[in-house]
Amino acid sequence: MNDPVTLYPALALVVPSIAKLGPAAGPHSMPADTVLFDENAQCQGFPVVLDGEVKVSRHSGDGRSLELYRVVPGELCLVSSASLFRGQPLLAQGITTRPTRLLLIPPPVFIQWLETPAFRNDVLGLFAERMADLAGLIDAVAFHRLDQRLAAALLGRGPDLALTHQALADELGTVREIITRLLRRFEREGWVVLARERVHISNSAALRAVAAALPG
Repeated sequence: MNDPVTLYPALALVVPSIAKLGPAAGPHSMPADTVLFDENAQCQGFPVVLDGEVKVSRHSGDGRSLELYRVVPGELCLVSSASLFRGQPLLAQGITTRPTRLLLIPPPVFIQWLETPAFRNDVLGLFAERMADLAGLIDAVAFHRLDQRLAAALLGRGPDLALTHQALADELGTVREIITRLLRRFEREGWVVLARERVHISNSAALRAVAAALPG
């Protein structure tokens, strides 16, 4: 069992301490694919991930989604922080990608914790880091060619990927039909072999060459 203070050292200094929060704060155990928080809802608490992972995504009216970032043990959630800072609804959805254990810190306690300099600095540092990540994501979505982004997304996962075209479309913020068209082009070039819900990479060097056109 991961210790919260080991993962988040600043929590050793906050008042009230985790030990005084009571059972309502957790730890809570959630299976994979559990919606932790939803877009446009009020933030019910600040998640402190102890095990597992939470994927944070934005969704469009036509059913598409764009992954913003993931929260793993030792990291903090920007969307929850921003919602609690401003007292406004959440700007994205958080869903567990695998079995996850976390604390859920009540909003008034989170605001009180911000009076602790070490914790406040962690949260402000999070904003800086996530803003840099999101700027890179916006740059990729707005300016990079989709075939380059798809090639980059296929690399680094091994030669055999258990991925649907829809999952790739969701990851890249586009529609399944475009991903299918590009994958079929990659297959005609001899770079991949397609099967039902699987992609086999047969020429990773060619994919790297396509992905290398992405600005560093």
